[in-house]
Amino acid sequence: MRWLLVLTLASCVRLPTPPVLVESDGVRRSLVPRVEAQPLEFSVTRHPGKEAWRLSQERGSVVLIDVWATWCEPCRDSLPFYDDLARQYAARGLKVYAMSVDADSSVIGPFVQELKLQLPVLHDPEANVAGSVLKVSQMPTTVLIDRRGVVRRVHEGLSDDFFQQTLTDVETLLAEPAKDEK
Repeated sequence: MRWLLVLTLASCVRLPTPPVLVESDGVRRSLVPRVEAQPLEFSVTRHPGKEAWRLSQERGSVVLIDVWATWCEPCRDSLPFYDDLARQYAARGLKVYAMSVDADSSVIGPFVQELKLQLPVLHDPEANVAGSVLKVSQMPTTVLIDRRGVVRRVHEGLSDDFFQQTLTDVETLLAEPAKDEK
């Protein structure tokens, strides 16, 4: 049983990133939706206050949700990156959220403090949203959602090109016109 756990954790650390960008004439124009092009909707709570948070309240912004847990070692590498990304792109319309699936909310605060994160933290203690809505199967998982609320990129694990690919994806989505600009 212990080997199964080790193999499972090892397999989520480094994964190849499948190409999901549509290229036309060598120029990146649009990200391809992973699922149907319908706006996603779900609700979770904010941490630590337990206020309700709904994805639909972010329409008009590009939203990046990093699904993580305190026991996930690769999450320690990705979360500070998202903290920097949030500060760098906030003025252009990027909203970044760290969504913990830890069952015990008391472990979240110390973990966030240890990493000195400023990101808003969402909490999905039963992993209901992560599992059934976002279809998360590995940690960390990054979900990138366009201004209309459509999932445009899902990246599982932490691969060698992860950080550069995420920057490219964010830039691409931020460059797309808002709904009322089309």
